[in-house]
Amino acid sequence: MTNASTLNPRTIFKGHGTENDFLIIFDEKGELDLSTEKVALLCDRRKALGADGILRVIRAGHLGEPLPAGVSDDMWFMDYRNADGSLAEMCGNGVRVFAHFIFLHGLVDSSEFPVATRGGVKQVRVHEADAYAARVSVDMGAPKILGESAGAVDDHELSGLGVDMGNPHLACVVPELTPEDLYSWRFQAASFDTAMFPEGVNLEVLTPLQDGRVYMRVVERGVGETRSCGTGTVAAATAALAAANKKHGTVEVRVPGGAVEVEINATTSILSGPSRVVARIEVAEGLL
Repeated sequence: MTNASTLNPRTIFKGHGTENDFLIIFDEKGELDLSTEKVALLCDRRKALGADGILRVIRAGHLGEPLPAGVSDDMWFMDYRNADGSLAEMCGNGVRVFAHFIFLHGLVDSSEFPVATRGGVKQVRVHEADAYAARVSVDMGAPKILGESAGAVDDHELSGLGVDMGNPHLACVVPELTPEDLYSWRFQAASFDTAMFPEGVNLEVLTPLQDGRVYMRVVERGVGETRSCGTGTVAAATAALAAANKKHGTVEVRVPGGAVEVEINATTSILSGPSRVVARIEVAEGLL
């Protein structure tokens, strides 16, 4: 393990959770100007480093915006930005990678600790970790059911369950859909009810629950299709259980980037899965 003294904002790390990939920037005191344009440039896969989003590691008191309830100034805050530069409330894959990173660099003194996000404080547990790989569990909170809604992916009309996980989701269980059929869809364009989701939505398409497992693909707002979406897997598990007339249970959610486990119980949801930190990059002075 290293410590904060070895980190600086111009050293960017890259990591992923089930191939949902992120740039990780250590900026404890909020000294960087992470404009929308700069974030979009950094996340561009041709012009710069490329990623689905940015995880800025910052002390909550330096964020420069109102803090959610329960967040204190000295907490490590996951300042998550989508690839288009827009702010996001929460990212389930991102918080696992964030937790792996701050544990790896000695920024916390326990394997169980809180991570502050715009979606509130998330309690995490690092089960095992080294410089490359970790397995992390996150208490994601109780899913909030928003009601039924309709959407579409390409020419596939869909109906699904609106779920709030700190960010909005429309999780669509398609009866009799097989994994092979799901992976044959193009996933070029998605549409949804803007009256229900005025700030956009992450749209998940999934197979029915079978043998404790579902298969899922997702279109994320501000990004497009990604290999995985952590909050989306919790929304998908919630919708799959509901479609099977179950309130609680544990669901393996398989996404193009791998698999995670989601437990839905009477009080909360727990997301468990892998994190990988794959690179440390010194960026050109003009890029940041």
